[in-house]
Amino acid sequence: MESLLPLIIQLLSGAAGGNIVGALVKRISLGLLGNSLAGILGGGLGGQIIGGMLGLPTGGGGALDIGSILGQVASGGAGGGIVMVVIGIIKSLLSRR
Repeated sequence: MESLLPLIIQLLSGAAGGNIVGALVKRISLGLLGNSLAGILGGGLGGQIIGGMLGLPTGGGGALDIGSILGQVASGGAGGGIVMVVIGIIKSLLSRR
């Protein structure tokens, strides 16, 4: 269970990040469910990719300390926000046609 905790933190942070960005940029918001799903996807991917690129501790086998948890929250939230923006922009461009 301990190895799943970092992923769960990243997914929840991604959902929060997607919804925060959706609330801030209403023009590309996907709605609560859409923002959450895009954020969860981005949280999982971003937690691994962004965390690895920046050298943030992303867990996955080691002890969960405050630095590791903050790294997971930051990278998951950022990834969730980024993916929500990308999907929102694509959706808005496709709806113009």
